[in-house]
Amino acid sequence: MSVTDEIKTKMRATVDHFKQDLKGLRSNRANPAIVENVMVEAYGSQMRLKEVANISAPEPRQLLISPFDPQTAAAIAKSIEKANLNIQPVLEGNIIRITIPPMDENMRKEIAKQGKKKAEDAKIVIRDTRRKGNEQVRKLKADGEFTEDMMKKAEKTIQDYTDQFCKEIDDLFTQKEREIMTV
Repeated sequence: MSVTDEIKTKMRATVDHFKQDLKGLRSNRANPAIVENVMVEAYGSQMRLKEVANISAPEPRQLLISPFDPQTAAAIAKSIEKANLNIQPVLEGNIIRITIPPMDENMRKEIAKQGKKKAEDAKIVIRDTRRKGNEQVRKLKADGEFTEDMMKKAEKTIQDYTDQFCKEIDDLFTQKEREIMTV
């Protein structure tokens, strides 16, 4: 695998991670990703909610959580309350129902701000990957494994990848921000 392929793979992984981060940001629609990583005390250890229950969105503003083991329902409801997500779980027998309340303007702005910070952090990781890639290419040139032309070409390719992935992060954030700000 060449240096540029390695850099592209690392940058792609950063963008994929950013996409997962965005899923966790709340919008006006019910999204199982909001709660799937909430930690639940079950069977004497901490487990992610998605590991102990099925999470679905039967309606645009409602989540339905069906525990695999009905005895964990109360613990799941308590964990969701503790997670401080501004949502209130309602225990109905062995299932948990969550109605997603509409967000006010301040809350939407705050969530959009969190998303912008995540986007900036992802772009910082991309630029750091670019820096390391350029250092690697310069070292190969210094060791005599790359010619001047090969080094310049690799640096240009790495810069192209950086621009491409930073633009993708901006586009993903803009799309999510639109979703968050929609009333």
